Amino acid sequence: MHFVGIDLAWGENKPTGLAVLDADGRLLHVSAQTTDETIATALKPFVDRDCLVAIDAPLVVVNDGGNRPAEAALNRDFARFDAGAHPSNTSKPELSGTPRGARLAKALRLDMDPASRSPRRAIEVYPHPAIVALFRLGRTLKYKNKQGRPLSQLRSELLRLMSLIEGLADAPLPMHVTGQAEWRSLAAAAATAERKSDLRRVEDQVDAVVCAYVAMYAERRPDGTTTYGDFESGYIVTPTLPEGHRPSPRDASATDGVSADPVRLAVQAYAAMQPELREATDRYVALVTTLLDEAGINYLSVSGRTKSVASFAAKAARSVDGDAVFSDPLTEITDQIGVRVITYLRSDVAAVADVLAEDLAILGDRDLGQETADEGQWGYASRHLLVGPGAPSGTSDQVPERIAQVQIRTVLQHAWAEFEHAIRYKGTIPEEKAPELDRRFTLAAGLLELADREFSMIRDELEASAAHQNPEADAGDPRIRSEDLATFLAGRYADAGWSRTDHYAWVSGLLLELGITSLDELDGLLTSVDGEAINARMDYRYPAGAVRRLDDALLAVFGTRYLGLHGNAHREALLRTRLERLRAPVDQPDR
Repeated sequence: MHFVGIDLAWGENKPTGLAVLDADGRLLHVSAQTTDETIATALKPFVDRDCLVAIDAPLVVVNDGGNRPAEAALNRDFARFDAGAHPSNTSKPELSGTPRGARLAKALRLDMDPASRSPRRAIEVYPHPAIVALFRLGRTLKYKNKQGRPLSQLRSELLRLMSLIEGLADAPLPMHVTGQAEWRSLAAAAATAERKSDLRRVEDQVDAVVCAYVAMYAERRPDGTTTYGDFESGYIVTPTLPEGHRPSPRDASATDGVSADPVRLAVQAYAAMQPELREATDRYVALVTTLLDEAGINYLSVSGRTKSVASFAAKAARSVDGDAVFSDPLTEITDQIGVRVITYLRSDVAAVADVLAEDLAILGDRDLGQETADEGQWGYASRHLLVGPGAPSGTSDQVPERIAQVQIRTVLQHAWAEFEHAIRYKGTIPEEKAPELDRRFTLAAGLLELADREFSMIRDELEASAAHQNPEADAGDPRIRSEDLATFLAGRYADAGWSRTDHYAWVSGLLLELGITSLDELDGLLTSVDGEAINARMDYRYPAGAVRRLDDALLAVFGTRYLGLHGNAHREALLRTRLERLRAPVDQPDR
């Protein structure tokens, strides 16, 4: 199914914005057209089958003066947000006959009845109230050209809207626009616009994207959608105004009534910070990955996300009994940067937290799984660390000057959390089904906790048995095979955990650079190493993986030669810091 948005111009001499989303909310098409013929041609590939087309223009107008009943009803809800609709009536020349929107819908053979369930339909929408409702804005964004609005304001407000739209990628009903080349071109054009006419060409297409999203929202979230009016007298479909949502107070000193509401100002500031936050997120992901790799921790993935403007705006606007939850959203909302580490086993969750505590300042630590267990229940399980700069370490200069939230969970905990979120927040659960689904989610959480424990026991059994195996070398390959090396190290470092599979292959390459091509050679080398002295100097505060233990042993034996290996070029500075620790004297206990 396709969801189409049309920001329809009154006449064929002005541009009409078009946008198309696929069933998953991905932007497939965005453009500007003029005539009905070019519009129909551009949309033909997307409306021949199931589709919902949202048109920003009147479709049904029968009153000869004043507002339609739909406009009067919508204005009662949205006028105080500056999002009221202008009157539509047949006294206006462009609406005296069949409105252009209705002509276009008929040309595309679309059913215009909002109550119809026809597979190919058109509905009338209006972007301004939709934007207020979707993003919980205190007033409309002032990106439309009106007298007294300077270019700088129009550009800033349009860019903010585009940032909000991009943030819908993280919404319960997601839309993805940034992967589309035309959208990126629109963003660049808006940022560099030097004339109001330049912005107008962008604005029409951005409005069309909003219309397309409203079409998808109306189809997927009917309980969160309001239809003002009816098919007989005219109607407007829009996301429902959130209950209790209030307009921002007007600031008499603000241009064109733009509010100085603290939440609005915080959202504007946050939108301006997005490029810096995205860069900091990438740096955190790279840093956490490096720290875990250096520690030899076995993990599945490390990923990051920058909180979208839409998500920030919704959180900043939260209130309890009419009182704002956040007095200073920019500092009190601490998950603006998020990093997620997925491990295989529960014991690795604690190991990851210990590793991060060595190089990052831990500003907060919540084990949500333990909190749930302490209540005698099963459910969401994830460890959340609030981290930032400040810990004295060799990587302190790599830590961004921002706070980040790091979520650490096992792959099974992650699967439960993602599925639960998708069902509860992205689906519609009938009220009568909620108790039974709650019970089943609880049962699933308990079973997954049991599975996590079983996997840990399986790992322990495999590590214990690996210590007694005698792998045979492959004469056709000078490198020590990853599987053989893993088995050998499990016996050599019985108290160490497994490392990532690719790390065994990587350290095997380092051994080859050192001229070590057999397990016998490696065994002979390690026999001469004082493992207890290395452990004392490194002072591991986490269960270092087997590859890390071997890595430190090789560093202790070969010193600066090990630093210069080709396979270590990307981490020479880190190794140099570790080498200094290996060569430092160990404090002797008092006698």
